[in-house]
Amino acid sequence: MRLMTATEASRGFSSVLDEAEHGETIVITRDGRRVAEIRPASTGNADALRAFARDWGAEHGSDPEGARAAPAELDALDDVLTDDSDRWNE
Repeated sequence: MRLMTATEASRGFSSVLDEAEHGETIVITRDGRRVAEIRPASTGNADALRAFARDWGAEHGSDPEGARAAPAELDALDDVLTDDSDRWNE
C-alpha cells in the first residue's frame, strides 16, 4: 500500500492507474488525512450471476421443488462464479 497526496495523485493520475492495474493499492490523503483508496478492480462477475439468478428464478418460479437447484443449475452457477475472464478489457 502506498500513500500519496491528492495533489500528487492528480498530477500523475495515469501512473496511479498503472500501479493499481499491477496490483498496488494507493491511499490518497488530503491535509494528512486518508480520504480515498485506489486499488485494482474486482474481477468478479456480478452481472452474469444476477442474470443467471434472474433466469433460474423465472424458470422455477415459487415452486418448492424448483427451489432446490438441480446439478445442471449448480454446474452453471459454478461456471459463472469461476469465470476468470477479465470483463474490464472487453
